[in-house]
Amino acid sequence: MWRNAAAKPEYATEDIAVWWDMNDCPIPEGYDARRVRPSIEGAFKKLGYSGPVSITAYGDQTQTPAHLLRGLSSTGVSVAHTMSESTSSSMFSDMVIWRGHRPPPATMMLISNQVADVFSWDLARLQQHTKYNLFLAYSVTSHIWSVLPSSAEWLWKELLMSSADEKVISSKLRAADFYCKSCGYQDEGVVKFRKHLSSRDHAMREIRNPCDWQLDPITRMWGRNYQAKPEHATAKIAVWWDMKDCPIPEGYDARRVRPSLEGAFKKLGYSGPVSITAYGDQRRTPDQLLRGLSSTGVNVAHTIPDVTYTRMYSDLHKWQKLNPPPATMMLISDTTDDFSRPLAFLQQLTKYNLFLAYSYRPYKMSILVTSAEWLWDSLLADTVSETRTHFLQRCSEEGEESTGMFYCKLCDDCDCKNLDDFRKHLSSKEHALEERRFIESKQLSEYEAQLSREASFLNVNYRFSTESSKMHIYLSDFSRKH
Repeated sequence: MWRNAAAKPEYATEDIAVWWDMNDCPIPEGYDARRVRPSIEGAFKKLGYSGPVSITAYGDQTQTPAHLLRGLSSTGVSVAHTMSESTSSSMFSDMVIWRGHRPPPATMMLISNQVADVFSWDLARLQQHTKYNLFLAYSVTSHIWSVLPSSAEWLWKELLMSSADEKVISSKLRAADFYCKSCGYQDEGVVKFRKHLSSRDHAMREIRNPCDWQLDPITRMWGRNYQAKPEHATAKIAVWWDMKDCPIPEGYDARRVRPSLEGAFKKLGYSGPVSITAYGDQRRTPDQLLRGLSSTGVNVAHTIPDVTYTRMYSDLHKWQKLNPPPATMMLISDTTDDFSRPLAFLQQLTKYNLFLAYSYRPYKMSILVTSAEWLWDSLLADTVSETRTHFLQRCSEEGEESTGMFYCKLCDDCDCKNLDDFRKHLSSKEHALEERRFIESKQLSEYEAQLSREASFLNVNYRFSTESSKMHIYLSDFSRKH
């Protein structure tokens, strides 16, 4: 069960805008429509919110009884007619317009069962760009993990049962307008509204100009590389690099990696200190490349493919705790999808500037909002400037002494200051045993997951004992029915 947080001071008295899908979350039979607004406001009040509330109810209003429409309108709830398949699109478009006119701090609320399936990708990108407080309500809980962090969530029927202020119910509020999203129609009276919806002109417009069922693609049109904002120009930049996805090209001088990245940053106006960590199976990486990277201050981390992304994400998360914004993070990998959703979730809570690089263009846009993106080869092919040439020359004169650290991400407390000690560790019996343990643990997890799927299919329950590596199966209804 989720926990609803008390209002933060910056949101307590600010505007709250509610977009409500009446098809997913209908008014229960026998429920007084005039209670909807005060029930919602009562739930807000319990959490410490007292700001002005606007509510718009969307749905096929030809199917909504007139007395419900009157009840909603009489308490200031706006009513919008949409075709069923375009309800989410209309809600999202109106939300985008509202965000454009109402900068934060403010609160948005979606009452819909489509949040995880329809809204989450686009809304998560909007929230990474400009953060609003978010409430959710639905009639059915989703089985999909939501990428949207919310301050409060309710089941629709429980929300309607919230204590309502009888004074609000009985008071005369200004009647809200009725809208037809298909025709651009707007009026205050329910009789005229129903007459419009039953008109031939309305029917023809819905046929000729159907509303778009897809969400407004506003975030898909955002550019890729932007000049640095003042708060990020001199702030720290941390880079996590997957060497398997984005390897050093054959014949390429490893000492050029850092200056090439820093040169790309500089073109966009970034001049802050840069830390780089390269992840991969370093047993397969030639000494020449490791020495070249280390000589330019690039840290080298040994992992195996099965845990590379978990180690990168873990290190990123630890870095965030020690380095609050403003700061910039960069991921160099083709598989950012593995942690893009949890990272997008974190980005909505604490926003960092974000860069991406990959060896090929993704077939779809990432849920992560970035300030810059590059193809790996083009990033490395950037012309070496005089400054960077001087940097490389200085490294050669200093004999390529290690300035970057060598880490083993499989073994505890293995931080080496030079390549020889690192190589010695990677060839040790202790490391081999630890690496084998990781591989066996991964295989065990995959085996258990497979058995879980099979057990689910057969309707059986099981318990797996890692100590004895035995499967204990307990037949349930399956054994009795067959």
